[in-house]
Amino acid sequence: MLALLMLASSPRGLFAQTQAAGGAAAAAANAAGAQSQPAAQAQSGAKWIARELLMPAPGSPGGLDVVEVEVDRPGKHPLALITHGTASDPIERGQVTPWSFMPQAIWFARRGYVVLVVVRKGYGHSGGVQDGVHGGCQKSWGGSFTDSGEESADDLRAAVKFAATLPEVDTGTIVSAGVSTGGFAQVALTAHPPPGLKAAISFAGGRGGDGNLHNCNESGIVAAFHDFGKKSRVPMLWIYAENDHWFPPELSRKFDAAFRQAGGDDQFVMVPPYSDDGHHFFQDVNGWSPIMDGFLKEKGLLPLPDLLPEPAVPNVPPPAGLGERGLAAFHNFLMYGPQKAFATNGQGTYGMAVGMFDQELADQHALANCAKALTGGAACTIVSRGLHK
Repeated sequence: MLALLMLASSPRGLFAQTQAAGGAAAAAANAAGAQSQPAAQAQSGAKWIARELLMPAPGSPGGLDVVEVEVDRPGKHPLALITHGTASDPIERGQVTPWSFMPQAIWFARRGYVVLVVVRKGYGHSGGVQDGVHGGCQKSWGGSFTDSGEESADDLRAAVKFAATLPEVDTGTIVSAGVSTGGFAQVALTAHPPPGLKAAISFAGGRGGDGNLHNCNESGIVAAFHDFGKKSRVPMLWIYAENDHWFPPELSRKFDAAFRQAGGDDQFVMVPPYSDDGHHFFQDVNGWSPIMDGFLKEKGLLPLPDLLPEPAVPNVPPPAGLGERGLAAFHNFLMYGPQKAFATNGQGTYGMAVGMFDQELADQHALANCAKALTGGAACTIVSRGLHK
C-alpha cells in the first residue's frame, strides 16, 4: 500500500512532475534546455496541497494511484480529472505515476478546480488489468477499441464517484482531460457521461499508434470514434499537432470526421509542429494554455475571475557553475518531486529528471541527460535529489 503523502507550499513543500514514461521522461530537461518556465513565488496565505492516495475502483485490487491537487480554500469547488497515455514499452507502463502531470494539475488548480490525476488500472501502482487488453490491436484477444475506451472511461467514472465523497469537491461541474489513450478515454467518457461532466479535452487522443506513423488497426479505431460519436453530446476540445508520430494529421482528421458524422460535438485544433514529436504537446503548458483558456471561457468553465498564485519554490542555493539556462532549470527543479534528480559537471553542463517512478530511475535519467550534453570537461554527478538531499 502507498503511504498518504501530504505536500504543501511550506519551505519543504514540493510539487512533483514526471514526464510521460519512456523517451519523453529521459528528454525532460537536458542541457539543450528545459521548456517549462520557472514558477513564481506564491503570495502569502495561499496553501497548496498535493496528496497521493489509493482510490477505490471496481476491478482494481488495492485501488487506483491518484494525486489530488488544490489550493486550500473554504467551500466546494469544481472537479478536474487528468489521465495519462500508454507507452509502447510494457515496462514503462508499469512505471506510470500520477506525479506525471503536476504542471497540468497546477494549471487547473490555479483556475479554481480541485484536480485528481488518475493512473488507470494496471499501470504503475494501480491494481487491475490494463485497458488495452480489452481489444483493439490484438484481434485474437477479441473485443475492440470501443471496449478499451470504455474500460479507460470506467476508471474516470470511479474517480468522479470518489470525488463526490470529498468535502472540498462539487461534482456538479466536472472537466476531464487526458493525453493519447487518456485522450481517447475522454471521448468514451462523453458517450456515457457522469452527471456534472461539462466538457472534456483530448490531447492527441487515440489508440493503436506505434510512434512511427503506423496504426495497428486504422479502420477499428476510426469506427470506435464513430461509435462514441453516436451518443456523445458533451462539448469536447481535441488538440493534435502537425508532427504527431502516433496519430498524424491525416488520421486524426479521420477521427474527427467519424465522430462528427455520428453526431459528436468537438472543437478540433491542429497546432504547428512541436518538438521532435507533437504527440507530446500536452507537456507544453504555456503552448496550449491560450487554447484551453479560450475553450473553457466560451463554455463558462473558468470559475475564478483571477488566477490563484502559483505554489512557492523553496529557497535552495543552486549548484556551482550553472549558466543562465541552468539556473532557470534548477529553479524549476526545486518545484518538482518527490522522485527527482539534478546532475551537473560543475562547468555549466546539466541534466535532470523529475517525478520519476523511483529515485533510482531519477538518478539514471538525470545522469544520462547530463552525459548527452557533455562536450568535454568533468564528468556529471548528482548534486540534488528528491527533497533536495
